[in-house]
Amino acid sequence: MEAPLKDKIPPHHEEAEKAALGGMLLDNEAVIKSVSRLREDDFYSLANGKIFAAIKCLYDKGGQTADIISVCDELTRRKQLDAAGGAAYVSGLTNVVPTAANIDYYIDLIKDRAMRRALITIASKIIAKSYEISESAEVILETAQQFIFELIEDRQQFHYKSIREVINNTLPYMDEMLEKEYTGIQCGFPEIDRITRGFQKSEMIVIGARPSIGKTALALNMAANIAFQHRIPTAFFSLEMRDTLLGMRFLSSEAQIDMREMRAQLEAERGRSYQTIINAAERIYKAPLFIEDASNMKLMDLRTQARHIRRKEKVEIIFIDYLGLIDNQNGLPRFEQVSEISRSIKSLARELDIPIVVLSQVGRGSEGVAPTIANLRDSGSVEQDADVVILLHRERKLAPDSEHNYFETDIDIAKNRNGPTKSVRLAYHDKFTRFNSIQG
Repeated sequence: MEAPLKDKIPPHHEEAEKAALGGMLLDNEAVIKSVSRLREDDFYSLANGKIFAAIKCLYDKGGQTADIISVCDELTRRKQLDAAGGAAYVSGLTNVVPTAANIDYYIDLIKDRAMRRALITIASKIIAKSYEISESAEVILETAQQFIFELIEDRQQFHYKSIREVINNTLPYMDEMLEKEYTGIQCGFPEIDRITRGFQKSEMIVIGARPSIGKTALALNMAANIAFQHRIPTAFFSLEMRDTLLGMRFLSSEAQIDMREMRAQLEAERGRSYQTIINAAERIYKAPLFIEDASNMKLMDLRTQARHIRRKEKVEIIFIDYLGLIDNQNGLPRFEQVSEISRSIKSLARELDIPIVVLSQVGRGSEGVAPTIANLRDSGSVEQDADVVILLHRERKLAPDSEHNYFETDIDIAKNRNGPTKSVRLAYHDKFTRFNSIQG
């Protein structure tokens, strides 16, 4: 039988509290992260709260380093060393964790438990008021809403800046724009990079096309250029194709061997093409490219995985193929689901401070004609949220160029929030699922 609520211990995570404090004593970067997100009463243990307050005080005094000696001295000055568990307890915190690498995770655990305790306190107040017959239910409801609102405001992290700070940051950014041809990650196609100046941090870039026009191929080529040539850590989330099929596409494109003939070439182990495939595999083997091929991925899982791969592998750009396969599972009409997914991806790009490239189908209304932004499927929110929209088009019945053996494909940069819009053409080699600049 479950114990009565009044007998339950309030939610807390003592190990996370010790680990966070230990991380702060080991690494000043952990202190910077912690003092911006935590406060003394977030710690359930009074001793841990006092130690955190001492560390924060040292930081506030001009960023003084927090180590065992300086923290114990500060606690002594405050006459709180014994209440904080003594010097032995403080020094023992550095043995809880080997490094401060997981400080964000510990902070999240501490904040979660602190929020739960605050909610329990609010719930207790609401229960007490609900027994007071002198107040109407409407007044109690309004009071409950006010309690929740105050809690949200109290816990919210505000990051507003004065215009002076903004201008001080803007002028160096403008200088950088003048000095550098590209201010973002180059996708490897000069025709696109010159217009976008590279894919910028916090941007959501949408690549849209009807099925079988080549949007996945273009995204894979971009990811390959970024990871294989520039050695920039890149993640590719494929909700449609298995990782092995993606691997074959990368090999086909890199080796420039018809993917449909790769099996025959591999079977002929002594052939020249076989060695070409092996050489291509060696070139891309150590590339910082990470593949996630989960089908029917839920939006929450996608966000969690993106945060994890950004933190662990230090990826600087993420590709998602494609928006229509992300599962939101909230019972809303598809139009509203896509709107929520789009807003969430844009928010994720800002949170992770990296560009996120997401693929999207365009509606049937664009069949046979060049698509426009309005044709992006299921929701106008995608058009609003995107910083850059790249639309692909070519005539389906267009035969490959007899001399060059490629399809000319229109690449329309239909939206570019911070630059011009323009159309360019690339050559699409269907055999190799590879885009190239058109020579000559």
